[in-house]
Amino acid sequence: MEINGVKIDDTYAEAFPIFISRVIVTAVTRNWALKAATEATGFATSCIGCAAEAGIDHYMPPDQTPDGRPGYAILICNPKKDKLKEQLIERIGECILTAPTTATFNGITDAPEKLPVKLHFFGDGYEHQVKVGERSCWAIPIMEGEFITEEEFGVVKGVAGGNFFIMGENQMAALAGAEVAAEAIESVKGTILSFPGGIVASGSKVGSKKYAKFMKASTNEAYCPTLREKVPDSKVPAGVNALYEIVIDGVDSKSIEAAMRAGIKAACKVPGVKMISAGNYGGKLGPHQFRLHSLF
Repeated sequence: MEINGVKIDDTYAEAFPIFISRVIVTAVTRNWALKAATEATGFATSCIGCAAEAGIDHYMPPDQTPDGRPGYAILICNPKKDKLKEQLIERIGECILTAPTTATFNGITDAPEKLPVKLHFFGDGYEHQVKVGERSCWAIPIMEGEFITEEEFGVVKGVAGGNFFIMGENQMAALAGAEVAAEAIESVKGTILSFPGGIVASGSKVGSKKYAKFMKASTNEAYCPTLREKVPDSKVPAGVNALYEIVIDGVDSKSIEAAMRAGIKAACKVPGVKMISAGNYGGKLGPHQFRLHSLF
């Protein structure tokens, strides 16, 4: 199978379940909402070494937010619900409450389960309850006025680790393909790309062959072009000299499929992109399998 002359590998991306909450971050301007959303989703690329996986879902204009101000929806993800609750408290409390003019609201109102995020205690007894539309919120006195927040956030079981590889004849071709893929996925609501710029340069594998006692993950030598002639199981085709991985978390499987489809189509338009593949562990990592050929 080919798209615009780019080979689509007959393989699948393997993904696993993860708990996800969406937080709506609003502020007096779009710029301040973005600053707070960016801060709240920092150091959250992979649960291998981070306390959460997080990213910006989409921009929300004033007519779509609870308080009529510009905002961003962010997704915060963790394999365990109790850890997700901790991350909601820490990221809202440390990164959004502290940012000028911000407020936070539950972004999954129809979720069957909600996590309590008790931030009003920061008000030291001076906090009070308020209504924002039909939403029950808390107003916490702070130096600039009041911080408004809901204290229950919906949680759903989403999908983490949807992925594909963009293989190029050189580094710049592969990077250009990855950049347009990440840009295309930004328009797919319900998904995030948690890595820097949405692109993974250092693909990993579970565990380590040489340093198994202390390394939970290590370089995936099968996808390193400089090791193509040195390892027996190299998956880097001839003519490919650089590749990047796009890793996607989403609220459900359909969102992951839509993001993969959009990203792959965009990457296949870039000159020098030779092949699209995907990463899996033979079904051992998780129950979700996204076959590349089935996406089109």
